[in-house]
Amino acid sequence: MSLELSKKAAAVKPSSTLAITAKAKELRAQGKDVVGFGAGEPDFDTPENICDAAIDAINSGFTKYTPASGINELKEAISRKFKNYNNIDYAPEQIVISNGGKHSLENIFTVLLNPGDEVIIPAPYWLSYTEIVKLADGVPVIVKTTKEQNYKLTPEALKAAITDKTKALILNTPNNPTGMIYTEDELRDIADLAVEKDFYVVADEMYETLTYDGQKHVSIASLGKEIYDRTITCNGLAKSYAMTGWRIGYTGSPLKIAKMMGSVQSHQTSNPNSIAQKAAVEAINGPQDSVDQMNIEFGKRRQYIYDRICNMPYISAVKPMGAFYVFVDASKVLGMAYKGVEVSTVAQMAEILINDYNTAVVPCADFGFDDHLRLSYAISIEQIEKGLDRIEAFLKELK
Repeated sequence: MSLELSKKAAAVKPSSTLAITAKAKELRAQGKDVVGFGAGEPDFDTPENICDAAIDAINSGFTKYTPASGINELKEAISRKFKNYNNIDYAPEQIVISNGGKHSLENIFTVLLNPGDEVIIPAPYWLSYTEIVKLADGVPVIVKTTKEQNYKLTPEALKAAITDKTKALILNTPNNPTGMIYTEDELRDIADLAVEKDFYVVADEMYETLTYDGQKHVSIASLGKEIYDRTITCNGLAKSYAMTGWRIGYTGSPLKIAKMMGSVQSHQTSNPNSIAQKAAVEAINGPQDSVDQMNIEFGKRRQYIYDRICNMPYISAVKPMGAFYVFVDASKVLGMAYKGVEVSTVAQMAEILINDYNTAVVPCADFGFDDHLRLSYAISIEQIEKGLDRIEAFLKELK
């Protein structure tokens, strides 16, 4: 057959983070002792009270269709959470529950964008942003930040990227892959530009509970009515509650946008998983001890991994303030020789580490930085130690 398939779909790059994770699992299945620094997935089990709520939902027959944009009980819980935790007033009807954070972003850009609209994306960025924007007929405009700026977008760089086609900015804080957090003053500068130039801010706050060293997460939508009216706040339960597989994300947005997203979702997925919605109600309304405990453990791992990297040759990092990643500058490795062969890319470095050292890392060309790699510390301290020993052994082999 000669029928041409979708050019848009053919242009989508597969997720390199999921590919790395899949390769690590494949090698483990072959009996190899692989350390996987790849996945952005907490290694903790979903808290028992949340699982119990899901079991109760099944036993009570809560297994049918729900309203397309989610059950009101969950919307009310999220509305209270937005008010109490984020200092944002989103009424339940302004909230759309989705099948995970990626689905929320898909909804957002399907509603916001017309063909040719530009979306500013600071690099480094989570690799799915560019692909989701392109699938919605948008044009990603990448603005590269610098290590000296702690990989954060400056007002000057943002202003230079704005055109008459700018529709939105993606703002991810705490950030994946860098772990950086925007301060309130930095957010106010960005908000002022969004209001002045009249574009939307898509605020991805998936890692909001994972902050360290007394750092405070601030939601940009909380900084005044004008920026509130231009912000879509995107979040989910995957990282905070170790619920990656439950696939519950949510947004708070101006009512018109929320209604349009609900309409789109009604045709795409009918509704979010009914059982997972009940579990999400318990996650948000129930005890938060598990969130605090996970945060403490992630904080210990963060300190250990950062200290170790600081003492290794050829690589360096800015200390992450949030999330559970460290963004590693490996530029000095490039051009060096490993077993007589030049290491010319970080992707090549990652191949050596997985093949010769049974250690999976994420090369960050797809994140907009081709001389960096990302290490997730959402694995046990024992695994982190073992993996870092292997990375250090590789670095000591370089000539």
